[in-house]
Amino acid sequence: MEVNNSFDPIDIAISGMRAQDKSIGVISSNIANAQSTDGGQGQPYRRLEAVFKAAGDDIGGVTLDEIAADMSELPRILRPGHPNADEQGYVTMPNVDLPIEMVNLTMAARAYQANVAVLKRYQQMVETTLELLR
Repeated sequence: MEVNNSFDPIDIAISGMRAQDKSIGVISSNIANAQSTDGGQGQPYRRLEAVFKAAGDDIGGVTLDEIAADMSELPRILRPGHPNADEQGYVTMPNVDLPIEMVNLTMAARAYQANVAVLKRYQQMVETTLELLR
């Protein structure tokens, strides 16, 4: 008899934890650079997004596909005394919206916690099974 491990709860939960960890890192970068008017090359920081994809063809977890820059329009704010202001006094700011980033951070943290809960429940099932076999 052959055992198919494509639906291993440990691997799926760990892949979810790894993916959410990377997502939390990307969101943290967005929050840290929310006011960075020069993110390099003379341009304001652009919001980043973690893009995930399914790992394999079966149910087997998730992996990070790419970290993509949000190409939405960068807001311009009137700040005449700012060092990066143009001739009219406008500064091009990053396209980071802090309330949205905080919601995304909460969702990623909850998803991470859910995967940890799966691992704990699986460990309890294994311990109970071993106890019954004794």
